[in-house]
Amino acid sequence: MRLAHDRGDIAMIEREECVRLLGTQEVGRIGFVDHGAPDILPVNYAMDGDAVVFATATGTKLWSSERAPVAFEVDATDAESRTGWSVVIHGQAQEVTTLDAPELLHRVKALAVHPWAGGERPHLVRIVPRTISGRRVGS
Repeated sequence: MRLAHDRGDIAMIEREECVRLLGTQEVGRIGFVDHGAPDILPVNYAMDGDAVVFATATGTKLWSSERAPVAFEVDATDAESRTGWSVVIHGQAQEVTTLDAPELLHRVKALAVHPWAGGERPHLVRIVPRTISGRRVGS
């Protein structure tokens, strides 16, 4: 594990390691602005390189995040050892549709995005990172 720099018990995580850690989880939180107010909702996701992809129904997550700046956060913690990590992506969210490049559409549709919540989630949203940062706490 390579760390960018250390600040006591909090270590900054390099981008490569952040992307690797994102691939170890399947639930994250998307942050967006809805009607002028910030909101955060959990989503199941998969990785497309360094981009996050999640499936959603028509509604708030789709309308508020599409073609808008968003934040996406994933973490893992161990309360007993008081250790953990957190990775945050800031980027642009966009629904992947038939208007996109065929190879992108095919690649994203082939991802294993399996929402835990029931119901149809026909829209695939891809978050292209502008920045990826991470922190690790504990030894």
